[in-house]
Amino acid sequence: QRPKVGIGVMIFKDGKILLGKRKGSHGEGEFSLPGGHLEYMESFADCALRETREECGIEIEHIRFQYVANVTKYAPKHYTQIGLMADWKSGEAKVLEPDKCESWCWYDIDNLPNPMFETCRLAVECYKTGKNYLDILDV
Repeated sequence: QRPKVGIGVMIFKDGKILLGKRKGSHGEGEFSLPGGHLEYMESFADCALRETREECGIEIEHIRFQYVANVTKYAPKHYTQIGLMADWKSGEAKVLEPDKCESWCWYDIDNLPNPMFETCRLAVECYKTGKNYLDILDV
């Protein structure tokens, strides 16, 4: 077994971030950022662009690094998570993968829903603290 690489993107629009309520996988019922698995030979930014289009149909810009984490909370799943940030460019968020997501909504960073998916919780923590490296013992 080997860890997978996950990409999550914290998208900002008018001081709020986009979160979806997960379903059909680990973390069901938890709120999460758009994202998914990095594909073979894909850049981090291209993965963020693709996943955001596929999951919620919006366009993003100004993609930048936020954090890296070694995540084992949902063992036996094991992920190296690359957290990115971006700005909303265009489009209205809508559920395009109804088997994976129940809803998409914009939330104030200081008034977020619960429960939070672990990688989303880490992204918010890193945003608020400036951390950018979290190993197994930190998460």
